[in-house]
Amino acid sequence: MISVDSSIPARWLGAARLTAGSFLLCALAAGLLFWAAPGLGTLARLFVFIECVGMVFIACIAVLGRSRRLLRMRPLPRWLLTGAIAIPTGYFGGHLVALLILDEPISRVVGHGSDYMVAFAFGLVLAAFVLYAAVTRDQLAKEAMARSDAQRLATESELRLLRAQLEPHMLFNTLANLRSLVDEDPRQAERMIDQLIVYLRSTHAASRDEVTTLQSEFSQLRAYLDIMSLRMGPRLAYRLDLPAELERIAVPPMLLQPLVENAIKHGLEPKLGAGSIEVLARSIEGGIEVAVDDSGLGLSPHQPASSGDDAGEVCGSGLENVRDRLQTLYGLRASLTLQARSPCGVRAVVRIPS
Repeated sequence: MISVDSSIPARWLGAARLTAGSFLLCALAAGLLFWAAPGLGTLARLFVFIECVGMVFIACIAVLGRSRRLLRMRPLPRWLLTGAIAIPTGYFGGHLVALLILDEPISRVVGHGSDYMVAFAFGLVLAAFVLYAAVTRDQLAKEAMARSDAQRLATESELRLLRAQLEPHMLFNTLANLRSLVDEDPRQAERMIDQLIVYLRSTHAASRDEVTTLQSEFSQLRAYLDIMSLRMGPRLAYRLDLPAELERIAVPPMLLQPLVENAIKHGLEPKLGAGSIEVLARSIEGGIEVAVDDSGLGLSPHQPASSGDDAGEVCGSGLENVRDRLQTLYGLRASLTLQARSPCGVRAVVRIPS
């Protein structure tokens, strides 16, 4: 299953940060309240009370945040209602919890005097600040999600545009080869037609799915490379290596196709003599690695080898699309790197987290 973060969901990370920040804020508030209202007790006692009030308040916000009825409301009334419920619940519920922890009479949950009024006002200000932090965090999270969705849609549009550019070009060239093979070598023509059917069927399926398997990706590559080897003859040899335990690994569709096409178009076709392509998949720590090796012309002098994503044999739309899709789906945990091979050729390496 493809996920932008396969470890801890973003909402839990945000809740953990808010809880940790509230804990530190309550600790600071306990010191300030001890200085402002010393009649309320020792610093340790105030620390227990304020931390309990703060944690009950945060827990109440978390519970209300999962209410479907509240989620259907507009942001302003939703957060006003959340505050109206969470502030008194946190204040009185936190006091009850603190009194139970300190083994004090429950009747002391409501006190009297100026010190208690200071504590109550202090608690309201603190609760309003924490609620404001929660509202801000929620708004920032929604904006980040909207940006991520927009980037994903833009990347998918680029992928559809790339298919629209590549498939007709490849199809026309293949049909031109088929026309000559029909009379010269009917058996080869039949084989090319079979592989063309497999290739078009797999690309059509990929255009409808957001995720595929490595096995499907390699099947599509095999059909494509079979067609290209029939067109190029002995000038092209290829090898695909996919371990059985990696066949069901989920990957974005059409992720490897641009790398193979780039290797043929810019590496092998312009080169005199025979060449080869190898596509190798293997497990690495924390994910998988797929390498596309070619023995073509190699990197140009203006594009030196590098382990970074900015290196490239030819940084055309295909490679940029692969790079953008990896960034959108996996962030910095995935990468596309290009390296020079010895004595010639290029290695394109895709790393995807598990």
